Amino acid sequence: MTVVGPAAGRAPVPPLAARARSVGGSPVRDILAVTARPEVINFAGGLPAPELFDQEGIAEAFQEVLAHTPAQALQYSTTEGEPTLRAGLAARITGRGLPTAPGDLLVTTGSQQALSLLATVLLEPGDTALVENPCYLEALQVFGLAGARVVAVPGDADGVDPEALEEAIRRERPKLLYLVPTFQNPTGRTIPAPRRAAIAAVAARRGVWIVEDDPYGELRYDGEHIPWIASLPGAEDRTVLLGSFSKVMAPGLRLGWLRAPAELRRACAVAKQAADLHTPTLNQLAAARYLAVLDTHVERVRTVYGARRDAMLAGLPAALPAGSRWSRPAGGMFLWARLPESYDTLALLPRAVEQNVAYVPGAPFYAGEPDRSTLRLCFVTQTPDEIEEGLRRLARGLSG
Repeated sequence: MTVVGPAAGRAPVPPLAARARSVGGSPVRDILAVTARPEVINFAGGLPAPELFDQEGIAEAFQEVLAHTPAQALQYSTTEGEPTLRAGLAARITGRGLPTAPGDLLVTTGSQQALSLLATVLLEPGDTALVENPCYLEALQVFGLAGARVVAVPGDADGVDPEALEEAIRRERPKLLYLVPTFQNPTGRTIPAPRRAAIAAVAARRGVWIVEDDPYGELRYDGEHIPWIASLPGAEDRTVLLGSFSKVMAPGLRLGWLRAPAELRRACAVAKQAADLHTPTLNQLAAARYLAVLDTHVERVRTVYGARRDAMLAGLPAALPAGSRWSRPAGGMFLWARLPESYDTLALLPRAVEQNVAYVPGAPFYAGEPDRSTLRLCFVTQTPDEIEEGLRRLARGLSG
């Protein structure tokens, strides 16, 4: 006799939580899995150029740690982070215009964990999170997994519009506003200083947390550093600043940090205890040593990435259909393009992949109604020659 369904005497296990069933995976990760073939020139990822990793310098930092402090490096650590790394980070942040003490910081396992911890401690199911439009894709994923309502704030080429933000806060009563103000993912845009001040003033008047994510700020190729929102009057007690070593040191270290007011930082530390106890001690101690030479390494990376950005900008007029528009980012890793309205970049992606080139369609980055004519290109992973060839392939793919 054939048994249909669960075996006799065996009940089915309970279903997944509703939040796990309702939130899908990352479309970018899905695209990377499909386009992993070595012949594909991949503008879809957000991956640093592996040939620029300072393998010798990082290896030396690990060797020094294991030679001089092996018992400490291989032992459990504090949830807040290794004191030497927090001190080095605090000095680095202070040097960029935001006075910071080691105790203001929580070291996290990548800045993505910092975002997840904040969602855990700030958002109840049904709460509202305001975001840019378009928005960093994995932020949408984090807020969705927390059960939040995600509402996009209208903006323009300079980012979120302060008047629209004030109206959204009045109407939606959100817990937080999430921003990547400098070299945003996916658009590459940077919010100028006057608008940052206006956003800070709105947050002060209306009472909302600002989560200021800055993974790309040190990758500047043009212009001068713009002060963080966290440093502006009115925002000091309500802004959480997130940072990462993934783009300037190595993503495999999985090291990030958050700087937050004391009560919120302590809540995040408790949430981190429940998540992973602490970020790997060995990696933290090696990174603390590597901080002494990080500026030299970052300057080398900036020079190479800036040339790659310029190569992509030079090739876009011939690669994209007539009537297309695109950003000219002053730094970061991404360039955002909008094709004529008749183009659907999601539908066109298979044609591009047939030409052995890949990009990310813009639609998944929108919290609301998407602009299907948009796409994101990463310009840092390929050499200028590879970028030139990749854009030729892209032109063939978009022409059909």
